[in-house]
Amino acid sequence: MADWPKSVHIHEEGPREGFQFEKGAIPTAAKVELIDALSETGLKEIQTVSFVNPKRVPGMADADEVVRRFRKAPGVRYSGLWLNEKGLERALASEKIDVEGRIVLCASEPFLARNQNITLDRMADMQRAMIATYQARGIPVVEGAVQAAFGCNFKGEVTTGDVLAIVARIVSIAEESGIALKRLVLADTMAWAVPARIRAMVGAVRERYPDLAVTLHLHDTRGMGIANAYAGLEMGVHAFDSSVAGLGGCPFAAHKGAAGNVCTEDLVFMCEEMGISTGVDLDRLIDAANLAERIVGHPLPGAVKQGGSLNRYRQAGQ
Repeated sequence: MADWPKSVHIHEEGPREGFQFEKGAIPTAAKVELIDALSETGLKEIQTVSFVNPKRVPGMADADEVVRRFRKAPGVRYSGLWLNEKGLERALASEKIDVEGRIVLCASEPFLARNQNITLDRMADMQRAMIATYQARGIPVVEGAVQAAFGCNFKGEVTTGDVLAIVARIVSIAEESGIALKRLVLADTMAWAVPARIRAMVGAVRERYPDLAVTLHLHDTRGMGIANAYAGLEMGVHAFDSSVAGLGGCPFAAHKGAAGNVCTEDLVFMCEEMGISTGVDLDRLIDAANLAERIVGHPLPGAVKQGGSLNRYRQAGQ
């Protein structure tokens, strides 16, 4: 029996993941324009930038300026991504980023070596050091995350046992510092998941860790993003990362077709049509998706931005 949620929380990642992945330079003003447009859609959380080394991720070289210039909307949480203490310091210095701590480990050491040039043990030590920094600054640590949770282009298959072992390690690191995590992100970083795999993995994690609310981060490289989101909804998942218009991809996946997260407007359309509340104005979101496409200057994969919502058709029939 499906365990449908009554509402979902959508964490919009397009401005960060999308613009970090684009090959050409995106003007700072255009990045700010998209963030401001998304802020008017009803989305409650928007990931704006990565505070990372611009030599590794040139598309984020203007991250501090982007954050300085976007307009904060009431009731919207603005997040950022960082990998180390230097990135955290930049996020804190902005005074506009809502900072929470998270414990991130990877289910694939080969991907980790390519992505960050470190081992899993080194990553675990780095997480412990970050926790100490978070706690010293009074920053709550509420979330764990597993990268490459459904498969890897370099390791190959990632089993449920692999993921449960990584989750156990994340929980153990948290408990060492007296932290009880509230959420767990399962990231299909390289788009290996299919609906049956989503159901099996979410089910296994929920059975072992019933107090952890699962968030799904679903890349759409093989066109399974929206189907996998549906499978997550069936399992009661009520939080998703997504990307407006399907912006983005993983720059370290070594796949020319690497796509962004499940498309935000497609996810919102599906949920709302199923009676699952998102709190998002779909027509405004479609306008933001079309803006994103104009900014990058090439077609983006979102379907609902092309087909539109059903609102005007329903009104015409009244």
